[in-house]
Order: sequence, then structure tokens, then C-alpha cells
Amino acid sequence: MEEIAVIGSCMVDLIAYTDSIPKAGETLIAKDFAMGCGGKGANQAVAASRLGAPVLMMARVGDDAFADNTLANFEKNGVSTEFVTKVPGVSSGVAPIWVDADSQNRILIIPGANMHLRPADIAAAGERLSKCAMIILQLEIPLETVYAAIDFGNEHGIPVLLNPAPASKDLDIDHACRCDFFVPNETELEILTGMPVGNNDEIAAAASSLLARGLKNLIVTLGDKGTLWMHGEVRQHIAAPSVKAVDTTGAGDAFIGCFAAQMAKGASVEAAIGEAIQYASHSVTGKGTQTSYATAEEFAAFKS
Repeated sequence: MEEIAVIGSCMVDLIAYTDSIPKAGETLIAKDFAMGCGGKGANQAVAASRLGAPVLMMARVGDDAFADNTLANFEKNGVSTEFVTKVPGVSSGVAPIWVDADSQNRILIIPGANMHLRPADIAAAGERLSKCAMIILQLEIPLETVYAAIDFGNEHGIPVLLNPAPASKDLDIDHACRCDFFVPNETELEILTGMPVGNNDEIAAAASSLLARGLKNLIVTLGDKGTLWMHGEVRQHIAAPSVKAVDTTGAGDAFIGCFAAQMAKGASVEAAIGEAIQYASHSVTGKGTQTSYATAEEFAAFKS
């Protein structure tokens, strides 16, 4: 199986579990705390690797203790760190996360070293990247680096998947529509298109506006309602299994990591989406981000 290249972010997740989120000026006592490795890029890389896909990570970390922990975590999970390097005098990315009693999360991102991943780094890794089966991107790194990676994929005939998160109105939508797969959630779709997404027809209309710009595949993740996949004139909803959610943090990254792994194994898009929905659904039954991602064996047991 060919490698998947994940070009993106590494974060340290600082997760607080609380009954309610504090209001302005309010101090509350939380029920529990956890610290783990995160960042959308790192999450997607680890999910794909745990499912058996060979994964190359390209990222930047700081020169602090968090960086050593991040590198060790990649190695433990079988992710290649050849292109994960430290940036002197800069902190690693950090993501404080609050999870409430309804298992909904709120996240604050401090990018740190992630903003030091530059377009020149894409070119420097060109020989290795050109052999990859897919390039996975998010928006926790500079936009010019995202564009450079999209252009590299297009020039070398490599499928590119862009997860436009966190959504930014600065994203050049026409450039993003050069990707083979565009995978937003409902909120991100609304922000990027400026169109309402209050019901299925509105979501489809917003999605259609991107397909009209030349996008090949739009996959809108809808949480416990499953996924809407649109390509050409086709509109297909794929349902999610019913599970008891404990923590929804990182579910979207679980979806993308599994989807990429399935595509690298030669699955059809529809089959890859179906597997990814189940994998993401399993992830919300456990706490944390990467700590909730199943191995191939654990995932097979969940489906049986």
C-alpha cells in the first residue's frame, strides 16, 4: 500500500470535562482533566496509521517538552516523522478543550510552531511526496502552504483531500475546489459559502455552490446524522450507527483518517465513507482525541 501524506498541524490537547462552560467572570470546578497529543493533522495521521495505512507526517513543532512528546507519540503510532522538525525559539501548538455534560466540545487553538510550515517545505519534500497515494490537508497551517500542497498534488496527479477546519473566510474557495475531496462539517460549510445550512435541502444547496466551481467530491460530515456525499449530479446520504456519545472531540479527524486509509487500500469512495462513519462513531464512545481511535482489530470488533 502506498503512503498517505498528512501535511498539517500538531497540538497538545488540554481537555477539561465539566458540567457546564463558565460564563464571563465565573469560576467553576471541572470533573476531570486529560492531556494528550492532538492537532487536526496529527489526529488524522494517527487514525489512518492505526488502521494499517503507512503515513508520512509533515509538520512543525516547538523546541519545548511538548515537542518531544509529540514525536514520541508519532513513533509509537507508526507515523513517519522524517519531515516533522522543531522550530527554535517557538512554542509547540496548544489546544485547550472544554467538554460539557452533553459531550459537546469548545476548542481554542494556539498555533505556535504550526505557522512555520512553509510552501518551501513542500518543495523540499517533493521526491517523497510524489510517491504518495493521497495528500491530506487542514487549515491549522498557513494558507499559502495549503495552496502549495494542493498545487503539488494537482501537478503530480495525487488526490488531495482538504478538511477546511477551522473554517476561514480567507480561504480561496476556487483554489480549494481544485481538491479531489473537500470535507467540511455543517458549520464550516456555512461559514465558507455564506449560505444557510438549517436543513438537508439548504446543506445540499450550499454544497452545490462548491460543485459548480469545479469541485469533484464534497463530503459534508453531519455528526450523528451521518454524511452527505455529493459529486456531479449525485446526492447521497449515508447514515451513522446509533452510539452513546461520551466525547465528540476529534470525531471529524477520525472520519478523515479512516477514509484516507480505506482509499489507500483501494476502496470505493462510497465504501470508504461508510467505514469512516462507523470509525468516527466508535471514536465518540471514548474520551479524548487520539486516545479514542481504534486499532484495526478494535474497529473490526466494534463492527462485528
